[in-house]
Amino acid sequence: MMQNKKTWKLWENEKINEEETELLRRKSDEIPIPFNEEGKQDIQTLVECFLGRDDAVGLAAPQIGISKKIVVFKNKNFDEKSRVKNEKDYDVLVNPRITQIRGDKETTTEGCLSCPDVSVEVSRHTEIKVKAYDRHGNKINKRYTGFLARVVQHELDHLEGKLIIDHGGSIYIPKEKQKFFNNYFKE
Repeated sequence: MMQNKKTWKLWENEKINEEETELLRRKSDEIPIPFNEEGKQDIQTLVECFLGRDDAVGLAAPQIGISKKIVVFKNKNFDEKSRVKNEKDYDVLVNPRITQIRGDKETTTEGCLSCPDVSVEVSRHTEIKVKAYDRHGNKINKRYTGFLARVVQHELDHLEGKLIIDHGGSIYIPKEKQKFFNNYFKE
């Protein structure tokens, strides 16, 4: 296993991370199909990084500094603050795209490792269908509903350089950090 890569954030300790912000705001590149060695390594790095955490429901490659279209997320036990151990308990999507959107939009509060200390009200569809490749390079078509559909849409946003603060919903900020965020969100 490799070292745990740090999570890239827009800000940290009330300072803007210019370099990290630039990568997080960029549209990610596709992984060549069939996967080349670099692609396989990037997928492996993201999965290992995700499996090493107990504080994330999902993780997108840009969040660890890899500007590629790869996401990994729990597919059950969302409330458990424990590490995912079993390959059946998480999904990996490579070069994913949403091919179908159904159901009403639902608004709820989301947090994000790349936007620490804040939570934002985000509206998302309750049912989506996604085309992608799995971690082994097989084509897959999957339908996600409910909370899982929200998780997938959140992670896929990262691949387009979009974050929860871009959704225009109410942003909840801790009182002790009010001044920093008031200035940040005015820019």
